[in-house]
Amino acid sequence: MNLKRKVEHFVEELLDMMFPVRLGLRSKPSDKQGYLCEVLLDLLDNNIEQSEIKNQNIASSFMEFVPQLEALLLKDIEAIYHGDPSAKSHNEIILAFPGFFAVAAYRIAHYLHNNKVRLLPRMITEYAHTHTGVDIHPGAVIGLSFCIDHGTGIVIGETAIIGDRVKIYQGVTIGALSVKDRNTQGKRHPTIEDDVTIYAQAIILGGETIVGRQSIIGGNVWITKSVPSGTKVYYKNEV
Repeated sequence: MNLKRKVEHFVEELLDMMFPVRLGLRSKPSDKQGYLCEVLLDLLDNNIEQSEIKNQNIASSFMEFVPQLEALLLKDIEAIYHGDPSAKSHNEIILAFPGFFAVAAYRIAHYLHNNKVRLLPRMITEYAHTHTGVDIHPGAVIGLSFCIDHGTGIVIGETAIIGDRVKIYQGVTIGALSVKDRNTQGKRHPTIEDDVTIYAQAIILGGETIVGRQSIIGGNVWITKSVPSGTKVYYKNEV
């Protein structure tokens, strides 16, 4: 099995362990934790930039993080359920909603990214991107109860910060303004504060751009400047 397939296998097996409904089971399998730790360690050992001792520590700490990861994902599921009337059950979200899969992959990758793991987090989020059309960089910081509705075409950049209870529709870009030097450091992507809703095809750019809490961003708008809290921004057709 090549490295790419191993990454995909790890993501799928981890989600199966946390959400046994994916396997058609009512209770969690009891023997997967140790196996998944070994799978992750094998993946980490493919990265020659890290020592074996460090890899063992990362693999062990990740498995200790899994209960917290599951709790985070349950909040995301609840947010999707309450935010999308088409969702009839939590199981439907787990099994059939691409937004949930994309967020789950991101949260797995983000933990590894924060522990200085190279390459593997990007492979995990790119796997989700391939399957869902949602492109979330593992370096982005995303708060609790994140709801992606539909999902296709969403882009969230590396230094984006997204608060709690944010809802995003298809085609949204939370991106960077063009830079001349690829070595540019610092924050390049926007900050989205708590309780913001961003409708389809909105484009929000720039590291200094802040969308204040409880704002509503309408579809098809282009934003490169900060938006005060509680603001409604929408595209006005002059025709």
